[in-house]
Amino acid sequence: MDHFPTNWGRPRNDAFDAYATYPIHQRPYNGPKDTFADGVQRTQQPIVTGTSVLAIKYKDGVMMAADNLASYGSLARFKDVQRLHPVGNYTVIGAGGDMSDFQYIQYILEELSINEVSAQDGHELGPVEIHEYMSQLMYARRSKINPLWNSLLIGGFKDGKRFLSYVDLLGTTYSASTLATGYGAFIAQPLLRKAVEGREDVITEEEARKILEDSMRVLFYRDARSVNKFQIATISSAGVSISDSTQLETAWSFAENIRGYGAQTQ
Repeated sequence: MDHFPTNWGRPRNDAFDAYATYPIHQRPYNGPKDTFADGVQRTQQPIVTGTSVLAIKYKDGVMMAADNLASYGSLARFKDVQRLHPVGNYTVIGAGGDMSDFQYIQYILEELSINEVSAQDGHELGPVEIHEYMSQLMYARRSKINPLWNSLLIGGFKDGKRFLSYVDLLGTTYSASTLATGYGAFIAQPLLRKAVEGREDVITEEEARKILEDSMRVLFYRDARSVNKFQIATISSAGVSISDSTQLETAWSFAENIRGYGAQTQ
């Protein structure tokens, strides 16, 4: 006897399980198969994504900021995602792009850290080593036509030296005193450059925090994939510190004077 109701001859719709037999049973197919039907599959586009990550150098170290939103397309789906991840005692990695790929990167870095500790050779991974490892990993995945769909900022402080660099899904890398990913590379980067470049050795921690908060506020106003809840990571000689989620104070009264779109053309 056939015990699967979906095989009893009545019409069915795979999108609606009228018999409550979830997961819906699929009828076995014994016909000819395409040789390449089960070939290697590749991610065509990111699904659940994070937007901008900002980072700057200041006189005592490096500071990074990222909001807590992971969007499902245009839906603000997950609002408590931490996109700043500590790696060891000297490094923080911030990620935009696909969040499942970022979770995989976190897993890989955790394995790398465990192997490094297990070696017990007196060495610890710093931001330079983490960045080199990530640049090689991202380029290798890109070369296999199976990239990790992320833009990463890697910041750290070790042996009295600040480090801040960028790597993306193509393996492209560069360093600067101010960096941003996603929409922030267009909107926030000019603000960061104006406030920081040439002053990296005199900006205090309080000033750096205010610069990032102001930039995150502008992104919240302008970026449809952002949210007004964010975290700030501080990496200095004191170690790595990632703040709790902070709510931005925003005001939309300025919008009353904006003209040029929709009905407000006068």
